[in-house]
Amino acid sequence: MSSKLKQFLQDSERKAFDLDHRQKIRFNIGKYNAAVQNGLAAYDNHELARQRASFLKTQTINNLDKYLMEFEKNFIQRGGKVIWAQNTQEALREIGAIMKRKRAKSVVKSKSMSTEEIHLNDYLEKNGIETVETDLGEYIVQLAEQRPYHIVTPAMHMSKKDISELFTKKLGIPPTDDAQQLVLTARKLLRDKYTQAEVGITGANFLIADIGGIAVTENEGNARLSTTFPKTHIAVVGIEKLIPSMLDLDLFWPLLSTSGTGQNITIYNTILTGPRQPTEKDGPEEMYVVLLDNGRTNLLAQPEQREALNCIRCGACLNVCPVYKNIGGHTYETTYSGPIGSVITPHLAGFEENKHLSYASSLCGACTSVCPVKINLHGLLLANRRYSVEQGLVDKNEKLAFRFWTYGMKNRKLLNFAPAAVKNFVLKRVQKDTWAVRREPLLAAPETFTDMWRKQRGNE
Repeated sequence: MSSKLKQFLQDSERKAFDLDHRQKIRFNIGKYNAAVQNGLAAYDNHELARQRASFLKTQTINNLDKYLMEFEKNFIQRGGKVIWAQNTQEALREIGAIMKRKRAKSVVKSKSMSTEEIHLNDYLEKNGIETVETDLGEYIVQLAEQRPYHIVTPAMHMSKKDISELFTKKLGIPPTDDAQQLVLTARKLLRDKYTQAEVGITGANFLIADIGGIAVTENEGNARLSTTFPKTHIAVVGIEKLIPSMLDLDLFWPLLSTSGTGQNITIYNTILTGPRQPTEKDGPEEMYVVLLDNGRTNLLAQPEQREALNCIRCGACLNVCPVYKNIGGHTYETTYSGPIGSVITPHLAGFEENKHLSYASSLCGACTSVCPVKINLHGLLLANRRYSVEQGLVDKNEKLAFRFWTYGMKNRKLLNFAPAAVKNFVLKRVQKDTWAVRREPLLAAPETFTDMWRKQRGNE
């Protein structure tokens, strides 16, 4: 058993029986699920929108090279600079070089899972650059020295009381249960950071090929501030975030917001097409887009599993997943948690170390049913499991157990030879540290099928 799997099982066990944690998550996710149901009422035909989005993203991913080159050409024409990063090391090296040229001492960041993926904050801090998360949820988990808990809601696992205690400890404010006061405290501290920072860093929800722009979706306005005041803007974006045209945002913006938070559309939606132009009054003097591969082409090379690259990071699959709601986002120990994280992480970060995530599923299909781009998530989890077996990434004891099981199931005489008491002794030993830890052990029937069949035939 690998160390990552062992840790995953231990953390899952602890979180699943942490009643305080479960209460917080069920409460917070419950609010989102109710809002999403209300948001869906605005659609005349939500299923048709999902079908169109799925088709469009699939066509784009299948022609990714074409759209990437189109994006680069159009972005450069307006003075932007494109950096192609094959992996984490290349991305960090290039960003570090920009920081050095700019003599940057401070950075403001808006919420970005791609920067979490490359551990950008740690890299910048180690190089003496102050990095401040400006999204409220990200700011909270940064203060708590934690990774984001959820793709959309980084601090979902924390209650108002938890945040108050954190602010009291880290920021020295008096304890308060007034949520507005907590928000105002963070807002006041962050305001000065925007004007002091030399560099602003964001992700992007979409790369728009036909205009060479990035689209950023948010609810707080912090991303706009992070891209307006600093003289340099760096956007770190996964290469799969492409859509062909700006007109496609008419489809994707509402799908993203409704599936994620239940809103018809998020409060701030911004399109950035490069650095400040001569006729513009604000914006950065320089703008870079770092196109991040980091294992995505490994996934692209899998004809069956590449569908996962259609993901628009709405977080809907996390909110309905029974496994995620019980073990929590931090248990996965990955940038992307929940069903989508379990599908893509083995391809992005290595199957041998992360194949266990594809088994952390009930295969109930709830994730597939809510995905706004109709990714067959539970089917892809099964595909990952099959792939790991085909690659020989299976524990020796598991291989041995299945070999004995297969041999026994093919040999009726051998299966019937041992009495039920012997079978149950073996079953109890096998289940001792797994199934039977929290459940009654599975037992063999007192009579074999062969005996029952003979009796039945004898009674005719």
